[in-house]
Amino acid sequence: MSSLKQKRLEGIIRKNISDIIQFDVKDPNVGFVTITDVRVSNDHSYAKVYCSFLGKQERAAAGLKALNRAKGHIRTQLSQRLSIRRTPELIFEIDKAMENGRHIDEIIQEIHRQDSEGDQSED
Repeated sequence: MSSLKQKRLEGIIRKNISDIIQFDVKDPNVGFVTITDVRVSNDHSYAKVYCSFLGKQERAAAGLKALNRAKGHIRTQLSQRLSIRRTPELIFEIDKAMENGRHIDEIIQEIHRQDSEGDQSED
């Protein structure tokens, strides 16, 4: 479980990375990206940055590749904005929460459809 201090650091890193990507990264392949979450390791040496992209899966892959190319620049900008001893190494990953949520919704809808079909056949 993360401490309050670590949660606060994750929020600050998320906000700053969002700003850096929006205003400093000039790669057009990044596209419309949203930083959904940041998880910092206990020793603050790594930060997993979860992001989602607007568009199709191919668009997300191209955007993730562009973010990984800009990782050094983003980390340098982040280190200038933060007052911590060590800036964590950034690991960009596509956030699958939205996709998982849609899948769960589809399963629930299918269950409701089957229930309603079962109720009609009993009449």
